[in-house]
Amino acid sequence: MTAPRTALLPRPRAAEVLPAPAAARRPWTTALRALACGAATAGPAITLATGSTPPPLVHFTVLANLLVAVAFGWSAVRSWRGAPPLPPHLTGGVLLLAAITGLMHHLVLVNYTETPAPSSAWTLAATALLHTVTPLAVAADWLLLTAPQTLRLAHIPLWLTAPAAYLALTLTRGALLAPGSPARYPYPYPFLDVDTYGYTGTLTQALALGLLFTALATLITAADHLRPNVAGWIRHRRNRISPPAAGGLK
Repeated sequence: MTAPRTALLPRPRAAEVLPAPAAARRPWTTALRALACGAATAGPAITLATGSTPPPLVHFTVLANLLVAVAFGWSAVRSWRGAPPLPPHLTGGVLLLAAITGLMHHLVLVNYTETPAPSSAWTLAATALLHTVTPLAVAADWLLLTAPQTLRLAHIPLWLTAPAAYLALTLTRGALLAPGSPARYPYPYPFLDVDTYGYTGTLTQALALGLLFTALATLITAADHLRPNVAGWIRHRRNRISPPAAGGLK
């Protein structure tokens, strides 16, 4: 008795799982984001080295730059590995922090007589890095290296948690320090000085700033949906002028 015909056929082999193609590295993007990370790191580093009153780490500007440095360092590593970019709810928050840092300094703080002028070349360099170079680098990255129409109004409450947490930290620090303590005066920013305005006045000014930050976040989100896709155009141009892969032509 012969075996069924089907038994003579070769046994089907399990489908082989092909490895996913490696994503292309983005060296220029990596280099630009590494430079932005360096600028965001250099400003706080110079500030910490030169010292200031109150301590540098209680300044919103210094903390915001440190967050920018972490985000751009992480983003540079992902670009080098060919990994997807950071999610928009993170990049939008970093952009908002950078915008607050730059606009508050150039439009508000420079008008306060309490704001000290740079006393040396190092403090001048730190001021430029913290309030001008880093915000411009973040804005340029957003405009040139990220895809548009990714930010959402639903992201705004998450972005505003950083300024809200900073307000809580500042008021808690001021309440815990003993009156007359050298570390207590001045508050990091004049509009947060509870000793001058009281809690009612300080919270009122903080609420007004919170509304302005919300309007700024809304404006950024709207601009994201109106701006051209520069990153896509650059990628398209690069692909057009790239030579064909080896073995691609017969």
